[in-house]
Amino acid sequence: MKLLMIGILGVCAVACGQAGEDGSTGTTSSGSGDAASGGPGGTTGTSGGAGMGGAGGGSTGAGGAMATGGGSGSGSAGGSVGTGGGGSSGGGEATIVPDPSWTCGMPDGIPLPTLGEPVFRATLQLGETHDVGTTQFGQRRLLDVKGGTLTGDKIQATFLTGGMELELTLSNGSVELEEINILRASDGTLIYLRSCGVAPAGDGVVRIIPDFEVAQSSSLAWLNTGKFAGTRVVDAAAGTIQLDVYDIADVAAGEPKIQLRDPEGVPNQSWECSTATGERGSSVFTESVTLGASISVGASKRGTRNIIPITGGTVTGGMLLSGLSGSVLPGGADYQLIGATTVLDARYALSSNDGEVIVVRNCGPFGALVPVFETRADGPYAILNTKQYVSSDPGGAAGGVSLTFYERR
Repeated sequence: MKLLMIGILGVCAVACGQAGEDGSTGTTSSGSGDAASGGPGGTTGTSGGAGMGGAGGGSTGAGGAMATGGGSGSGSAGGSVGTGGGGSSGGGEATIVPDPSWTCGMPDGIPLPTLGEPVFRATLQLGETHDVGTTQFGQRRLLDVKGGTLTGDKIQATFLTGGMELELTLSNGSVELEEINILRASDGTLIYLRSCGVAPAGDGVVRIIPDFEVAQSSSLAWLNTGKFAGTRVVDAAAGTIQLDVYDIADVAAGEPKIQLRDPEGVPNQSWECSTATGERGSSVFTESVTLGASISVGASKRGTRNIIPITGGTVTGGMLLSGLSGSVLPGGADYQLIGATTVLDARYALSSNDGEVIVVRNCGPFGALVPVFETRADGPYAILNTKQYVSSDPGGAAGGVSLTFYERR
């Protein structure tokens, strides 16, 4: 049974939408929007609306963010633009409209969360922060979550190990965020939480859309169907992340708006699984991954979510990357979904012996696992960013599983 639950390499996700590893666009489910390639730079700002936290006004920038309202101003290519008087381009009270490739389920815009009703505040304790470097998508940081607490009028919970944050800063300064967390409520209910977030350039507050999976039989099943938005702030000095989440069921995405645009000519990171197919070519590398005890969220809105924490392991190069060796970093998990078909859904990272970090997403049903890699674009393993690969199914290994990746033909 452990082999069925180890898919330590699943990477499919469930909520935000954008171009897949094979170059095709993915579709989205709850917590995300339709996938699409990033368009050209923002359109000209229109007159009207209140200023957004004193952000600069109505100029365009290729691949940048554009807000309606405010006076004229100048913007650089790939920059973000706000309205009102001079200052940094923060979101303020504006609705933030994400790029079509990363809509977080709200393509019409994410309103100011505090216009809703408070649901909870969470303080997460950070483990290690891994600076991956500039990858094919942008500047990537991986933040490990090692615990934390959540408190609200209707819910109290603690964060378990196995959570992680994938923070991407694009070349124009805007941020796209993915958070994956596992919680245990005060009544013992397990919760799988995957959040999508965005922020304009220069704004330290990321707006997030949390997507919960809770057993339908639980008293917390209302989390499955609610409409929520929140804010995420990192306090590096304290080693914490603060999340404030609100019920925005009665909040409209009104004016003024800040439109985010991804830089032109840069591939979009993917939220959904790649469904690419192909035959095995040369071997790339092999992993032996150690695993913690599995936990089950139970039957939720998408099926039964089974989570197996990743605790470590080793990496050995194959024919294509014979010089690669290193370790599997502890953190992340296989967040597999068991339904009519079991989909392995793991997120984790590798550390090479020469100091590089490789983010791995490996997802799909047995017999059709497709990995996506992300590492420094000018580093020794950059070939992982540009080629296409397939994965073996997980096989037995001491304390966990073994997998081999292959070039896709």
